[in-house]
Amino acid sequence: MKIEVYSPTIRRKEMDAVLTAMVEDRIGPGERSRLLIQTAKEQLRFDYALALRSPATALHLALKALDLEEGQGVIISALSPRYYAQTLADLRLVPLYGDVSYTFPCMSRESIEKALEKKPDGVQARCIVLHHTLGFQPDTASIAELGLPVIEDISQSYGVPAATAAAELAKETAEQGITPNSHKEENSGAESKERVQGVFTILGLEERDMLTSGGGALLYAMNRRDASVLRNYAGIPPEYCLPDINAALATVQFKEAVRNMERRQEIARIYTQASLRTKHKRFIPLEEGEYNNYAFSLILESGLKDVVAYARKKEIAVESAFEYTLAGAGISDSGACPVSYSLSLRTVLFPLYPRLRSPEAERVSKLIMTLP
Repeated sequence: MKIEVYSPTIRRKEMDAVLTAMVEDRIGPGERSRLLIQTAKEQLRFDYALALRSPATALHLALKALDLEEGQGVIISALSPRYYAQTLADLRLVPLYGDVSYTFPCMSRESIEKALEKKPDGVQARCIVLHHTLGFQPDTASIAELGLPVIEDISQSYGVPAATAAAELAKETAEQGITPNSHKEENSGAESKERVQGVFTILGLEERDMLTSGGGALLYAMNRRDASVLRNYAGIPPEYCLPDINAALATVQFKEAVRNMERRQEIARIYTQASLRTKHKRFIPLEEGEYNNYAFSLILESGLKDVVAYARKKEIAVESAFEYTLAGAGISDSGACPVSYSLSLRTVLFPLYPRLRSPEAERVSKLIMTLP
């Protein structure tokens, strides 16, 4: 039986929650969406959140909330999802593409500074959108020191230990009336890294995100000042809001997250040992142990097509890690972001999800050990 790259972790609890929602009088936005927000708030400790139908809607509202003007620039990674470019185009904002490194798939302060140096004449950079690509967490504190508002997308990095600690510390500072950037000069090093958060945060709930509702997203703010801006959108039409049937699924996903991440970690350990016997390389988290094992990827020294064909013979699906990104789709400038473009051609993902059985994980491990 073929092992697929992705499989949503839907167990009996999730199915029961959805079925219960289906037999109620309402399946549109309502009480279950409010319950989802409350459940998420207990985990993330934000001040205010909106439950929305898609990450694209969340990004759209986050950019609108920053009151950006047409023609202004927004810095995004070339390895961001494709919908970023469409959302910016809809708002008539200018994308300024940042590159990554061969060891870490997110933008750094240095790569953002290079993007600022290369921006077109007359374009004013007004915002940074940080996508936590493949679950890796960028150094938000260092990036925030550039003085631009930051929107973080943690759709793939939910559950990273540093992110959890950051949420708790950010909440403490918010309760003291301290904004995300007002305290940055008072702290340095690791402590500062944990305290700084984006102005707004997007937690996607799509099929391939760390948590899923079958589609949707939470858009939230950690402190009262930024939350007050989001509250202006509390009255948006229900067509923009997450339906209860999806919210029911996402609520259970939050409650089962620890169990699922423990299973991911078990599988990742097996794959990591196997990868040590190959010539192919891996991305490295900024801090050891701070990774949620969203995915298992390898940067190939051989051709991607050869690896995909070899895996197919073993009835195991592998795929390009960045096929659905701006670089993978050829939307971003390959000349301005050469590393992202190179990675989009030779980085692959292997099956890693909580429902993967031990014999299947062993099959994938043997595949990794014997890759051409």
